[in-house]
Amino acid sequence: MTRTGGVAGRARWTVAVTVLTVALWPGTAVAGRSSPDPVPVCQIRDPRLTEISGMVATDAGFVVVNDSADEASRRRIFFLDGDCAVVRTVPYPSRPRDTEDLAVGVDGTLWVADIGDNDRSRDTVALWKLAPGAGRPVLHRMAYPDGPHDAEALLLDGAGRPVVVTKQGGAAGLYTPTAPLRPGTTTPLARVGQVRLPATTTANPFAFVGRRLVTGGATAPDGRRVVLRTYADAFEFDVPDGDVVAALTGGTPRVVPLPDEPQGESVAYRRDGRALFTVSETADQPPGSRPTILRYALPAPAPAASGTRAPAGTAGPTGGDPTPSAVPAAGTPGGSGGVRSLLLGVGVIVAGLLVVSLTGAGRARRTGR
Repeated sequence: MTRTGGVAGRARWTVAVTVLTVALWPGTAVAGRSSPDPVPVCQIRDPRLTEISGMVATDAGFVVVNDSADEASRRRIFFLDGDCAVVRTVPYPSRPRDTEDLAVGVDGTLWVADIGDNDRSRDTVALWKLAPGAGRPVLHRMAYPDGPHDAEALLLDGAGRPVVVTKQGGAAGLYTPTAPLRPGTTTPLARVGQVRLPATTTANPFAFVGRRLVTGGATAPDGRRVVLRTYADAFEFDVPDGDVVAALTGGTPRVVPLPDEPQGESVAYRRDGRALFTVSETADQPPGSRPTILRYALPAPAPAASGTRAPAGTAGPTGGDPTPSAVPAAGTPGGSGGVRSLLLGVGVIVAGLLVVSLTGAGRARRTGR
């Protein structure tokens, strides 16, 4: 998510179109599976980490990145221990534009997705590749075939190929590189499909818009599942043969509600694949708010099948959380009820457009970036 100084008509128009698209997109609302409240793992107290947009779990803790930041101290890859304390940072060799997600390869390589583009104005997007033990990430540029897109989710398929998932109302686009990524060149992307997430009724700060915009993704350590999240829910797809695109375009996800997270943009699998971690941005929350990593239980995974990838090397699997510290429990009420009727949807559209027109930048920036 990118913050911009002056928000003009285009930002308001983007949100208005998103409201219309999301509200009128066909689909039946589902409540999501019943699940226990999330378990707080640890609080992040470093003042540089208030806009966390991407996260992965490791044996020792977590790795996180902020989205675009004006302060140079925030534009780094942050390594955390099990208590959420920063133990190492890695700077970029040049300024990233808008880092939005993280993924980890089978060999422990970190992929930082520099793919945010709220204004739809970038000629290229990028992935930063940080090999195990490297002191600096390497930049790989990519270009969409059909104009700029905003995106906040990155997945890896069974062959280690990146899959970018766009952030838009209705159906999210799926894009993959047409050739191996190489530093110093721009690799064309190809649109390989789209994913329609089922509508839900889960409570979140952005109402029905927040239930349809993809804000993050993660690939399970064994490669047999992937998850996409919105501001309201996580959607887990089975990937039995490593083909992530086929799973997203043809599979039916399991829904895990993530109710009332303040601004949820990150999701990661625990190293044993049996739980999800999430964390919210806190930049616009009340003073003193700190990002808290939450754990959501998942059903036990199915037995491993042949042809699936092994767990990542340097970030290998563990049986549980990385040395969690005691964190005060935070209330997370369940989803709100009821399937929207057509009249209610139209009424909300009109109200939403009026709010966007009158208030301008405020929430439009936060939900549309």
